[in-house]
Amino acid sequence: MQKIWVISHLSLSLQRKDKKKQEIMYSKIIETAQWLKAKMPCCPDTVIILGTGLGRLSEEISVTLTIDYAEIPNFPVSTVEGHSGRLILGKLGNKNILAMQGRFHYYEGYSMKEVTFPIRVMYELGVKTLFVSNAAGGTNPAFEIGDIMIITDHINFFPEHPLRGKNFPTGPRFPDMHEVYDHELIQQADAIAAEKGIKVQHGVYLGTQGPTFETPAEYRMFRVLGADAVGMSTVPEVIVAHHCGIRVFGVSVITDLGVDGKIIEVSHEEVQEAANAVQPLMAEIMREMINRS
Repeated sequence: MQKIWVISHLSLSLQRKDKKKQEIMYSKIIETAQWLKAKMPCCPDTVIILGTGLGRLSEEISVTLTIDYAEIPNFPVSTVEGHSGRLILGKLGNKNILAMQGRFHYYEGYSMKEVTFPIRVMYELGVKTLFVSNAAGGTNPAFEIGDIMIITDHINFFPEHPLRGKNFPTGPRFPDMHEVYDHELIQQADAIAAEKGIKVQHGVYLGTQGPTFETPAEYRMFRVLGADAVGMSTVPEVIVAHHCGIRVFGVSVITDLGVDGKIIEVSHEEVQEAANAVQPLMAEIMREMINRS
């Protein structure tokens, strides 16, 4: 009887600690959102996360306000080369947007709550649509370096789930995941790409923790699992955005190939160069999508 009481007491204690942690996290989210609202002349309903090598997309934005992540209360700080670590408010085409120039990764040592903290803040700011980009290794033999892959689905290969713990009230305990990437936005991107003569691929993105690039055996395994591309980001942010009811459009730039006979040694610098080369095309698609929304 005493043993049952001890187990029950321990379980109750853990639940209370989890609840306290969430309350602390939620208070930080609100504090950060209120701080940003006081700084910004407006709160756009669209945010773009600019991933590895894609930070130059910010040059397409008519900037109204730039804030370094280090200045924002409770915000993590990006440590990865190619991630400037700035929040940008401005216009892309004729629409006000927020752009995150740099993101946070699990491999940097951040928890999933920290990796996805900005998404929670964006929800509190009133964001309704998330455009997310990344650099990825292609596992589909039909892909080539420099291809733009519109993400139609993902596989979560991270060791920790971003919704683990007490459920945030932004969505259900067990969210449905059958349409994480908005079908209407995908159709719109396809139409714009066809109008502009821009080649796009479709595919499934697999997110893994990194920071190593994949071995040939891992690439083969991921292909068998159904992945067309693999990277070290995006999935946690998208899961949390979906849980918050935010529409998501995702795109990967294929910067290297994990296909038998095409695998070569690759560096982070080479990934950045490959992503930089295709940025104007990706910028054109996103700019048109935002203008037409």
